Amino acid sequence: MLSPKSTEIVRATLPAVGGAIGDITPLFYDRLFADRPELLRDLFNRGNQANGSQRQALAGSIAAFATALVEHPDVRPDAMLDRIAHKHASLGVTAPQYELVRKHLFDAIAEVLGGAVTPEVAAAWDEVYWLMANALIAREARLYERSGVAAGDVLFPGRVVARHRETADVATFVVRPEGMPASALPARPGQYVSVQVELPDGARQIRQYSVSGHPDGAVQFSVKRTGSDPAGEVSSFLHEHVHAGAELRIGVPFGDVVLEDGDERPVVLASAGIGCTPVMGMLAHLAATGSGRRVVVVHADRDEASHAFRSELATLVGKLADAEAHVWYERPADAAWPAERTGYADLSLLDVPAGAVAYLCGPLPFMRAVRAQLLAAGVAAADIHYEVFGPDLWLA
Repeated sequence: MLSPKSTEIVRATLPAVGGAIGDITPLFYDRLFADRPELLRDLFNRGNQANGSQRQALAGSIAAFATALVEHPDVRPDAMLDRIAHKHASLGVTAPQYELVRKHLFDAIAEVLGGAVTPEVAAAWDEVYWLMANALIAREARLYERSGVAAGDVLFPGRVVARHRETADVATFVVRPEGMPASALPARPGQYVSVQVELPDGARQIRQYSVSGHPDGAVQFSVKRTGSDPAGEVSSFLHEHVHAGAELRIGVPFGDVVLEDGDERPVVLASAGIGCTPVMGMLAHLAATGSGRRVVVVHADRDEASHAFRSELATLVGKLADAEAHVWYERPADAAWPAERTGYADLSLLDVPAGAVAYLCGPLPFMRAVRAQLLAAGVAAADIHYEVFGPDLWLA
């Protein structure tokens, strides 16, 4: 909770800081990477830096946290903090790095806002920063402890034991890690793993991929090839160079959007495109445990050929006692698959079970539309969970 004096200062200066945050965050990253170029080379996603999405996400999280402190002082934005903490832990972020970030962030704020940053204003925003940073540090420490690893030590050598082609641009990799603590596996349904590869220029870039299955003692993740520019340099490398027998580094599973054991409420699993990967992990878990939950699966894709895990979806739904799948294709070509609807997914056409909990994954416009449809169907906002690939731009 902010001190009363800082609360008033932050409330008064939030419009100015929020209005300038689009200038502050690029300058912050420029300063950070000039000081520590290895962070851009080996830790930060170069694609997200190139397209600006990481900067948008940082700006959104700072503004959202500060706004929450002044408008809802008795309520912590736990959902946002948990999401960031899991992502940080998956990358191996450690407590000392927060001081480095603070230095360059506040230098950027001072440069952009100039004389408006008085000592009192700087002290108030420093309080905001450390409230957020210390909350994340504590969460990340618990995540490391729960996984049985030292802080930041989350990547382990692994060997690819199998590779499967799902579609023309989606491949599934099964990797057996070496030395990973037994407490870290299997991944909880819905979680993701970090994958680090060494690219031709020597950069060791990391990406996160949802766990799409739970083979014994191994990690299964699926990758959609998204091009060879910085945004897709790792997915292209995996598709072109990583086959059975290859070595890469695999991370301990993390992720706050998980299917909770012991929850017997009806569940809605809604995905679009490659967003089906965490859904498949959840469905595989439900089938493996013989769940009797009411399960409604919704998936949207371009067409049958683009739909990864198309046959597995039907197989897993068939194994469940009370499950159904509804598939929308923008341009269907095969009437044999029950894609009874053409165009965009529309849950208003379905009988959404009362008291359902929902998990969403896909492009942001898809998830926003589905969330609105679920709310209209009576699903509580607190029971709608979403996973994103890359920086979370929902707040931004």
